[in-house]
Parts: sequence; C-alpha cells; structure tokens
Amino acid sequence: MSADAGKPDEELSKQLQGWRVTTPLPPRFQEEVWRRIEREEIGVVPGVFGILRAWAGRFWARPAWAAVYVAAALAMGSVFGFLRAGERRHVAMDDLGRQYVESIDPYQMPRH
Repeated sequence: MSADAGKPDEELSKQLQGWRVTTPLPPRFQEEVWRRIEREEIGVVPGVFGILRAWAGRFWARPAWAAVYVAAALAMGSVFGFLRAGERRHVAMDDLGRQYVESIDPYQMPRH
C-alpha cells in the first residue's frame, strides 16, 4: 500500500463536486422507488402474476435462453403440425376410398 492511500485525491474530489446528472429520470421513477421500498418493508409477497412477470423478464433478458425458447417452440409446433396432418391424411384417404367404392358400385348406398 502506498503512503497516500489514506489521503483523499483532491483532483477526484473536485471532479465529483462539479459532476451533475442532466439526464431526466423515467416517468414516475420516484413513485416506483417508494413503492418498492414499501413492499420490502411490509414484506409483501408478489402474486403469481408478479412472479411470472419477473421470471419472464429475467428469462427474456438473456438472448441465448430466448433463442432456445423460440427454437423449442418452432420444433414443437412442427412436430404437432406433422402429427395432426398425418391424422387428417388418414381421414381424407378413408373418405376418398369410400367415395371411390360408391362411385363404381351402383348398389352401394351413399352414407351422407
């Protein structure tokens, strides 16, 4: 440690005294700060919606997790779409087969 470690830096002190913040605060900033302080003092437990909102805010703040979520949603949508299309294809094939038999067999009664 140097001998000057306990002495305040005069140049730094001058700079800090002259420093002024000119950027305006967001709207209702002070209200939100006091609301958070009150919540902490009272020990208010946020509801389910508040917990989910906080979790989603932290989750979407990380681009890697957001990309994983989007990729998983696309993959699941594709799989479910493929499965649903397969079901619909089987129904359509059954209908086409029935219509074909009805068209070539004059004794087959149409079921409508």
